Formats: sequence, C-alpha cells, structure tokens
Amino acid sequence: MGDCGEGPQEEEKIMALLEVHALHKEFGGLKANEDISFSLEAGELVGLIGPNGAGKTTLFNCIAGLHPVTSGQILFNGHNITKFNAHEVARLGLARTFQVYVASGDLTVLENVMVGCFMRTRSRSRAKSRAEQILKDFKLYNLSDYLLSELTVAAQKRVTMATAVGTDPKMLLLDEVAGGLNPNEIEEIMATIRHIHHDLEITVMLIEHVMELVMNISDRVIVLDSGRKISEGDPNTIARDTNVIKAYLGERYVREHAGELT
Repeated sequence: MGDCGEGPQEEEKIMALLEVHALHKEFGGLKANEDISFSLEAGELVGLIGPNGAGKTTLFNCIAGLHPVTSGQILFNGHNITKFNAHEVARLGLARTFQVYVASGDLTVLENVMVGCFMRTRSRSRAKSRAEQILKDFKLYNLSDYLLSELTVAAQKRVTMATAVGTDPKMLLLDEVAGGLNPNEIEEIMATIRHIHHDLEITVMLIEHVMELVMNISDRVIVLDSGRKISEGDPNTIARDTNVIKAYLGERYVREHAGELT
C-alpha cells in the first residue's frame, strides 16, 4: 500500500516576534554589547536585568534603531531590521520608552499621546479620538489638559507608556519605568504593564532594577553583565543562578526572598 499521507505531520515552525543574533556594539573600541543572542515569542513579557553599565540600554537602542550595530543581526516580525532607523522600526510596530522623559514643550498630556497616534494617521481628529481612548484605558483622562511637566514622575511615566501605545505597537520596550517610584506608584506601574500585556495583547520587554516588579510579572528574565548575556530563564531559575547572584542580585536578595523561591 502506498503512503496515504495520514501519518504525523511535521509541526510548522513558529517564527519568533523578535530575534537577536550575535549582536555586537562598540563605541570607539569599547564593547558595550558582545555576542548577545535571544528571541521573544509574540505574547511574552520578558525582563532584562543586570548591573549599571551592563549594556541593557545600549541593547534597547540597537533594537529600536537608535544605534547602528557593529555586527550581528536583528529580526522583527519576519523583517531584518538590523540597518533600519528608529522611525522605520517604529513603523513596523516596535515602540520604546526611555529612562528620562523630557516634556514636549508646551504640549498637554492629550497632545503628547496624540504624537504617538500620528504614527498611524494624519488626521488630527482621529489622533485625538484615539489618544482620548488610550488615556481612558490608562485611567489618565482626567489629566488630559495638564502639561506633562505639571505631573508627578509616576504620572509622567504612565503618559510615556500611553504615548508609546498610541503608535499601535506589536511590541513595547520599557526602560526603567519604575525607577524612583514609591511602593504604591510601583503597584500602579505594574498594573499598567499588565494592562498593556494582557488586555492590549502587546509583547513586552522591560529593563528594570526594581526586582519585585521584574520577578513578579516576567515570564522569562535575561541577565547581562559587562555587555554579555550571562543567564536566561524563568524568574525562579534566575534568582537561584550563582552567576546572577554574584554579578547582580547578591546574597541578601536571595535571603530576603527565600520563601518565594520554590
């Protein structure tokens, strides 16, 4: 009898949303990123941690098209974006926030979010309508007419995230959105990140030094040290990794969270 084709079929390979292959970035001979490789599937929330100077922000800048890579390759949603500029990367659906957000002149909160919305439309009325809806979703609508400079740091960070969402991204890179916030404000930021990830179904990668946030919301954590990736895994695995403890977390963190590491 011939093969009727009813046997097990080979599973179709699922393409990662973001792929970074052997990425190197040098500044005048200084290696900021060295041989970094990883991938993110659509729908993941991945933390990126490491000590100051580990190359985390540089890596984000390379992915977002703000820094040209020295060598290596970056793929996003099936496109080779290695040599794309920031605007081209954003057009494909990869948005980025920054550690320090500079208020945009005399623009109000609503107008700031509209700037993001103009990525997808030239119509002012459509951008305004979209921005208003985002501010309602983020529970920021009551601040629409305030200047960004008039807000608390925590509110400014949430507006920054709302502006990024206005670009209608498939993936969002968040750079230290919890930095300098008090515990209550960190809880608000965590709720906003969960809204972006779960409700808006946006893939998220975040740089953060607030370990309680990273370890509580990340599906997976990537660790950099001195420009190189030293570990990758689920939060519990990372918290027990001796290389990560030595380079970044420290024995104190492990002792204080021993009951949470199962």
